[in-house]
Amino acid sequence: MSQTSTYTVTGMTCGHCVASVTEEITEIDGVTDVAVDLPTGAVTVTADQPIDQARVRAAVEEAGYQLAG
Repeated sequence: MSQTSTYTVTGMTCGHCVASVTEEITEIDGVTDVAVDLPTGAVTVTADQPIDQARVRAAVEEAGYQLAG
């Protein structure tokens, strides 16, 4: 069963930013889909297993951005 979580990422300004964040989060085991809304910074992660927020945060930081909150 899929689980969906939404995070807010700060610092994204363009399509390249979106691609970087998407690529890093997609590499987390279990992630099946990543949807990014650039204007709001909302990142929706769909996975087939529970994903630790710390792993998402690490992936976002690897891409050069920050999770809000």
